[in-house]
Amino acid sequence: MKKLILFVLFIQFGLLVAQNGRMIIPSEISEETAREMKEMGMNMSVDDIYNPNNQSMNDAVVQFNGGCTAELISPNGLLLTNHHCGYSAIQSHSSVEHNYIKDGFWSKSMKEELPNPGMYVTFVRKIRDVTHLVMDEINENADENIKQSQIQKRIDKLQKTLPKEAWQEIEISAFYDGNKFYAFTIENYKDIRFVGAPPSSVGKFGADTDNWMWPRHSGDFSMFRIYADEHNHPAEYSPDNRPYKSTSYFKISLKGVQPKDFFLVYGFPGRTNEFLPAVAVNQKVNVINPARVKTRETALNVMMAFMKKNEKIKLQYTAKYARISNYWKKWIGESLGIKKSGALDKKKAFEKEFLKQVKAKKTDSSYLTIFDEFDKLYKESESAELARNYFIEIGYLSNALLRRAFDVYQLERTNEKKGKEAFNIKKKKLEKSVGGSFKNYNADLDKELFKALIKLYVEKMPEKYLTESFKSLDVDELATKIYRESVLNNQQDLKKLYRKNPKKFTKIIGEDEGYKFAKEMIDMFYQKISPDYSSARNKINRLQRKYMKGIIETREKAPYPDANGTLRISYGIVDGYQPGDAVYYYPVSHLSGVMEKYVPGDYEFDVSEKLIRLYKNKDYKPYSNTGKMSVDFLGSAHTTGGNSGSPAIDKDGNLIGINFDRVWEGTMSDLYYDQKICRNIMVDIRYVLFIIDKMGADKRLIDEMDIVK
Repeated sequence: MKKLILFVLFIQFGLLVAQNGRMIIPSEISEETAREMKEMGMNMSVDDIYNPNNQSMNDAVVQFNGGCTAELISPNGLLLTNHHCGYSAIQSHSSVEHNYIKDGFWSKSMKEELPNPGMYVTFVRKIRDVTHLVMDEINENADENIKQSQIQKRIDKLQKTLPKEAWQEIEISAFYDGNKFYAFTIENYKDIRFVGAPPSSVGKFGADTDNWMWPRHSGDFSMFRIYADEHNHPAEYSPDNRPYKSTSYFKISLKGVQPKDFFLVYGFPGRTNEFLPAVAVNQKVNVINPARVKTRETALNVMMAFMKKNEKIKLQYTAKYARISNYWKKWIGESLGIKKSGALDKKKAFEKEFLKQVKAKKTDSSYLTIFDEFDKLYKESESAELARNYFIEIGYLSNALLRRAFDVYQLERTNEKKGKEAFNIKKKKLEKSVGGSFKNYNADLDKELFKALIKLYVEKMPEKYLTESFKSLDVDELATKIYRESVLNNQQDLKKLYRKNPKKFTKIIGEDEGYKFAKEMIDMFYQKISPDYSSARNKINRLQRKYMKGIIETREKAPYPDANGTLRISYGIVDGYQPGDAVYYYPVSHLSGVMEKYVPGDYEFDVSEKLIRLYKNKDYKPYSNTGKMSVDFLGSAHTTGGNSGSPAIDKDGNLIGINFDRVWEGTMSDLYYDQKICRNIMVDIRYVLFIIDKMGADKRLIDEMDIVK
């Protein structure tokens, strides 16, 4: 009888967990979802999670610098996020003499906290469904470009007229592929100061080899502080600003985690596309991803060859290398995960069921041909999709000289379309940015990047998007000439160029070999690639919106929408997984695993003498009383890019970890979430405190936190 009861409980719990692969708008937590979370162990109320009228958990979570997530951990504006989220700021404050990436940084007082010009964090204070306000008077049958223009005008007007405080802003985002719209009342704080970070041997332990993998042993965290004006409102940096005051912040639990513990992730997931048709996923996995992987692999090989030989170059390019390698590895894992999970077959089965429901419910009969239309559109769009990706990866993202050429091209277009005044405003901004463009730049490395990538561009670009001159390029000869003569490779000459009037500017740059070459690429992009891509995407987007509408109409309850960079919660349990036959991954890693991976002097797996000493002495109290120090743990919450830095919260609302990654086999969760193998990876908050206290010797930060013992 006991075995039978346990079996029934297992089945019931398994069904509960299988439903948790969602990214939920906090204002839209359903009764069913609240009940499910309670049954999984949550003690909090929905109002604890989101309450627009009183302080709640959403007031302790911020979007960090437009891309990651961070959380308040004290009433004085102290923030936790990931090391990799703060990496650019850490790098910007570093030098060969004061290498905060290598050695870490711990401010000993608020006066030592370092300003970060341009950095900001965003609070979401209120969320409202404004679909009716956006879509009223919009002609559903209008031309797609006209319709989207009308919608954007409505959004622009509402963002200006919806009620808000003087220091707040309104942002409106589309959901369900444009079938619904929500307005977010936000506050952007712009005085954010760097407080502390561990050395990269902790914060980036395992680096690129361990990225997206399990087991992980990374202390991926960094610390910042929000500063505000005298009224506690957003303000630009000023030495007179004060630490931001909030009654909503996370208390920190020292209890630790156990398998099957409930937890919740709160943050700003970037983008998921779980409702794409099978044909779209097939194209991504078998055509687009391989192209992007090959392009980034080419760039990474060139950079690593230089970084291994020169410490200065390594310091200059480490952030860029990490940025490029991140999605290179993700795309590889995504494709493998889609194949391993049988996602394409499951999507096809879903599509069959969709058609069956359309017939049963006698809804719009045009849904019956929707998948034939998808097949046709994706086939027609493939070459433009490929071409666009090759241009973005090669002509814009990877090579610094080509990126500068793109800036110059945009400046020329500004002069042609908007005139001298707009030209001068943009020109001044570009002149100021020149120093930053050359700060972490090595011309020899960039030249080799240029040669390798342009050869790949010519070889792989669909032929109809290559000019005749590109087909007969001598890339080596061209690179030698450009990097010897072009103003785009000379910091002082480029600054002088940006000081010229429009006529002289146009004459000088028009004779520059580097710019002439790049302009031919960019012209092709704007005149052929981009129009072809936009035309195809408009048709696909319209059909996708119709498909999403059909999914909603044929289900009793609408599914939770895809992530789109807005505030969401996701929940799950602490849980391991089985990536392959006869292999099982336990859900918690330990400091002993760091020592097992330790390779003295290695780029990715080196360990400081201080951490080795702490490990040998088992000096973990009060953060562990077991003789083992937990480092990272796994959970079944659905996360994606943008969730980096998100708080992992226990059943009582206390902070137990910081989300920072997903497992490689589950990176396909952007396209298809499979509860069996999709796992998010979190730093155990006790390891964070251990590093701050024992390695950083920064008791003031520990004392500032509210720690639940």
